[in-house]
Amino acid sequence: MSLKHAALGLLSRGPASGYDLLQTFHGSLASVWPATQSQLYGELGKLAEAKLVEVVSEGARGRKEYALTPAGLAELRHWLTEVEPTTVRRSDMLLRVFFLNVVEPEDAQEFLRRRSEQSVTYHNELLSIQERISGEAGPLTEYGRLTLEWGLRYTTMQREWADWALDQLAAKPQTETETETQAETETQVATRA
Repeated sequence: MSLKHAALGLLSRGPASGYDLLQTFHGSLASVWPATQSQLYGELGKLAEAKLVEVVSEGARGRKEYALTPAGLAELRHWLTEVEPTTVRRSDMLLRVFFLNVVEPEDAQEFLRRRSEQSVTYHNELLSIQERISGEAGPLTEYGRLTLEWGLRYTTMQREWADWALDQLAAKPQTETETETQAETETQVATRA
């Protein structure tokens, strides 16, 4: 997904200013595709230059209202139906887990505990969004609920996995080999310094 397509998708509802779009981003897309004001306004300029959106009115203090053009709608539909979603296979978090053997067991457990806590915090944020939109209707709300449900299930899985990993570490006493490996790593690094 790109900011370009997120902006086109939001404008498919009707004309909106950059400020209005930013508020929608913060209120409903932040959990899926966050954007800053400068990113969004920059993208709107590029979309207008590419004739995918057009400025339909200008107000006080340079406020511009943008609308989707037929070319913009065609691009959005093309992206939705013909372009396969990118699958992110890299995970900074899992890469760190893979190498947790180089830190003290307590530090490894704390790392996993923080992952569990963060997933609970994010899950609660999503629940508050769910509560806020419960009475709303419309295409963005309907499909927004689908993405919200994915986020709720994903954060549940993250918490369950982190708690499981903590249990795995707690049940397994550190062996002499692991202690020796940590000491060897520290010695090797110190001698090269």
